[in-house]
Amino acid sequence: MAPPADRVHELEKQRKELKAKLVATGDMRQGSLVKRYRQCGKPGCHCAQAGADGHGPSWSLTRAVDGKTVTRVIPPSAVDQTRAQIAEYHRFRTLARELIDVSGTVCDVRLAAGAVDPHGPAKRGASKAPSRPRSSKKSKPS
Repeated sequence: MAPPADRVHELEKQRKELKAKLVATGDMRQGSLVKRYRQCGKPGCHCAQAGADGHGPSWSLTRAVDGKTVTRVIPPSAVDQTRAQIAEYHRFRTLARELIDVSGTVCDVRLAAGAVDPHGPAKRGASKAPSRPRSSKKSKPS
């Protein structure tokens, strides 16, 4: 196994490369692209026939926002672009996960080696809760 300093250097290099890839991400969208067919409801229309696909396809981008499903219609001309944006979002998520994992490993290696964080020690007293005010001394009854 490599010495801790070499391991940290290797991990920091990997982290720097992941950050560069994150910065280079393009347009992205979250969600699922769904192809839909619909029936118009007119009895004489071809879509009312048994086994007919219906009208379409029409494309929808579906995603969850604050626990609710949000759907947006995507024009057929933008389907390929939307697929690429969804793929870029998945790439971004993968890179972010990798960055978190590498950063955690850097912290673990430094901790195991007893190394000091290069960003400096935490400010003394910064994490303490504020002291409570003391009650004033009361005079004793005579």
